[in-house]
Amino acid sequence: MWNLKAGGQYHRRVMTERHAFQNNDPRLSNIAEKVMAQERLSFEDGVVLYGSADVLAVGWLANHVRERMHGDLTYFNVNRHINPTNVCVAACRLCAFGKKKGTEGSYTMALEEAWETAASGYSEAVTEFHIVGGLHPDLPFEYFLDLVTGLKERFPKVHIKAFTMVEVAFLAKRAKLSIRETLEKMKEAGVDSMPGGGAEIFADRVRHIICDHKIDGGEWLETAKLAHQMGFRSNATMLYGHIENDEDRVDHLLKLRAVQDETGGFQTFIPLAFHPDNTPLDHLPRTTGLTDLRQVAVSRLLLDNFAHIKAYWQMMTPKIAQIALRFGADDLDGTVIEEKIYHDAGATTPQGMRREELTRLIRAAGREPVERDTLYRSVTRTEDSFMVAV
Repeated sequence: MWNLKAGGQYHRRVMTERHAFQNNDPRLSNIAEKVMAQERLSFEDGVVLYGSADVLAVGWLANHVRERMHGDLTYFNVNRHINPTNVCVAACRLCAFGKKKGTEGSYTMALEEAWETAASGYSEAVTEFHIVGGLHPDLPFEYFLDLVTGLKERFPKVHIKAFTMVEVAFLAKRAKLSIRETLEKMKEAGVDSMPGGGAEIFADRVRHIICDHKIDGGEWLETAKLAHQMGFRSNATMLYGHIENDEDRVDHLLKLRAVQDETGGFQTFIPLAFHPDNTPLDHLPRTTGLTDLRQVAVSRLLLDNFAHIKAYWQMMTPKIAQIALRFGADDLDGTVIEEKIYHDAGATTPQGMRREELTRLIRAAGREPVERDTLYRSVTRTEDSFMVAV
């Protein structure tokens, strides 16, 4: 833990930093001592961090860790989201994206349409296709394999990050294959890594209410472990701001930390705020900016074995994401282009952002932008192409 090589300059002035840390919550003092000594925080520490009224002190500690690991470097990529279908059998109460087959607003892309969608958008070359969709009751596994194969044939330099743990488990069941066999076929088709969606909250009490038709938290974690053991890297997420409590959030983070101890396969953690609009839970309020910043900070402090914490600007707005770069986040995600899942739930942020605007936001926050590929290798871009550092 805390053993990752820092980017940029970072001065280890432990005594000065201890002196500089000021807080209005005496419970944070012991936690600060642990953070300065690079000791692992406990479940109880996590509950304190969520419950403390001094969110600025929590953010200071998270920023300390962030700068110890990455200095001022802040990562982003040029990516393209592809959602091949929104038809879904799950009927999760947290979701505004999924539709029942044949209902108004439901869609399924033909393969040619999906490939054309991948090619449209910005004129500059993307380095990543991010592919997630609904749990379609009729589409065969071969449709998804052909989708990936076709993308690889057309865009051989682009990294394909595709199919959440939930989708993998569903496709395995539909194809009457084991999880391992399903992952093997995905790899053969050209899937390079996996997104982190579908984790939601691992606590059974909450999961039974918000997403009872998905795999449970234990199955999500076991699928991730197997994927990592087979050579896939993946992201991890947590959906917060609905009916979960602080203990549920800490439990979620520590379960991810335990898997990372075992596999080392998680690249990035992405806290996702629940957007209630157009969902069965639309009576719930949206998260505040303060809640979003605290979640980023606590994630950075508890997930000591995760290299990166992402401030997903599409979800938390570019302005809050900028501030999050001082609350523990070191990544802003990417240019995205046509994000559907959050916008169906009422997100009012732009659907895409140009590279120049992302770098401007990062520099305005006092950080140094680094364009990366999916595996966090730096990208050097010329006028009409890009080169990835090996």
